[in-house]
Amino acid sequence: MPIYAYRCEACGFAKDVLQKISDPQLTVCLSCGKETFKKQLTAAGFQLKGSGWYVTDFRGGTPPATGTATGPATPAPTETPAAAPSAPSGGTKSD
Repeated sequence: MPIYAYRCEACGFAKDVLQKISDPQLTVCLSCGKETFKKQLTAAGFQLKGSGWYVTDFRGGTPPATGTATGPATPAPTETPAAAPSAPSGGTKSD
């Protein structure tokens, strides 16, 4: 369940409230009783986990790409040489 920050516009009372997403928004201030209790916009309090999302992924290593490359990221594909004929197998070498 997410935690929402509320603040009263009348008296300035602030409170963080644990609510379900489906719960109705609070409107009555718990301190002064006026209907000026508003939900605040706050920063997200979570970190994404997984490949490429860890906080330590770029720490001390190669910095991430900035998107300002001047050439292609990978070399263009080249023709693959024809397979060389293989030596017959199972034969014995005699001198």
